[in-house]
Amino acid sequence: MAQDALTERGPVTRSALSRCIAVPAEQFAREHWGRAPLLSPEHDDFHDLLSPDAVDELVGRRGLRTPFIRLAHEGSVLAAERFTSSGGFGAEVSDQVSSDKVLAEFAAGATIVLQGLHRMWPPLVDFTRTLVGELGHPAQVNAYVTPPSSQGFSPHYDTHDVFVLQVSGEKHWVIHAPVHPDPLKGQVWTDHRAAVAAAAAGEPVIDRVLRPGDALYLPRGWIHSATALGDTSIHLTVGMAAYTRADVVDTLLSVVGDTPALRTSLPLGIDVSDADELRPIVQETVDALVTALTSAPDPAGLAAARLGARFGRDTRPAPVAPLATLSAIASLSEHTRVRWREGLGGRLETPDDKVRLTAGGVVLSLPAEAARALQTLRTGDPVAVGSLPGLDLASALVVVRRLLREGVVVTSQ
Repeated sequence: MAQDALTERGPVTRSALSRCIAVPAEQFAREHWGRAPLLSPEHDDFHDLLSPDAVDELVGRRGLRTPFIRLAHEGSVLAAERFTSSGGFGAEVSDQVSSDKVLAEFAAGATIVLQGLHRMWPPLVDFTRTLVGELGHPAQVNAYVTPPSSQGFSPHYDTHDVFVLQVSGEKHWVIHAPVHPDPLKGQVWTDHRAAVAAAAAGEPVIDRVLRPGDALYLPRGWIHSATALGDTSIHLTVGMAAYTRADVVDTLLSVVGDTPALRTSLPLGIDVSDADELRPIVQETVDALVTALTSAPDPAGLAAARLGARFGRDTRPAPVAPLATLSAIASLSEHTRVRWREGLGGRLETPDDKVRLTAGGVVLSLPAEAARALQTLRTGDPVAVGSLPGLDLASALVVVRRLLREGVVVTSQ
């Protein structure tokens, strides 16, 4: 990554990842990802992603419901009825956010947590999708709005990596080394409460006040707490559910169902609580599992297919515009420019005389002559329908209409 790309500020000239870190992406991957925190002071201006006015709009005008909003005070999450109420006539729901109640709790020291902003606030929808494309791991975004001199949560660790982007105000962060490195999703900090508390009482690795424009990366497991200073603090937490080698193991274990030796019942009358009785069975099972894995025709392909399907469920591609898409289908011509839907991904295969496209939840079988056109579209660059290789105009129109209807491609200006 060029040095000038590291020093320019703002959303236009910088990639999503470069807005979160002050070192080249290659160095971040080598020295920090999953390994060590990274503090990036005076790095960027994040008001285009979220601002105090945007928080007021979300709380006061967007009709949020739980769990898209929650409140916390002195480490405890408040009951939803303390900040929600009926939506009133025309909105037959009972848990819409009440701006009056939020004001009262916020004035009393509660932190506002806006959850899932990657699904409902347009600047963060786009930012997160781009970041996911760079990281290769799912991500989500919460905002923490903390009143002056208040602490939202006591020292704890997360089971996902985070980027902290300080939007406005100041917040004092104290970071300690892990007591349980690289925790998996079910290995929550409360399982190690005493060890976390003891570590938090020791010498911190980072003790720093984050100011607007500062960014901080924390790998999962690193203990942290934060306190607002002087004025209302707003920061974004970009959480990344990094796939792990344990996830690869889970995908490989799918061979169990295809292995007769692993489907057999345990002996009648066995005492499953007796380790001595289980020991030979466990050894036989391990041996059968190793044999199944080593004899599988393509373990990497198996893992890729299952992790790829999971990634498709865990992430969202760019949205489609239903009305505009149907209009484009009706008026499609050789001059219409289309491009692959951002963030959709997809895999092309050519069995027999067909080309098979698997993208998200879509599986399409098209004539083999469409392969070159699909490969061209798959690059992501806009292309006119009449310029698609390997197809005459009539065939190109048929293929693109199908791809538009299935949400695989979108029109491009």
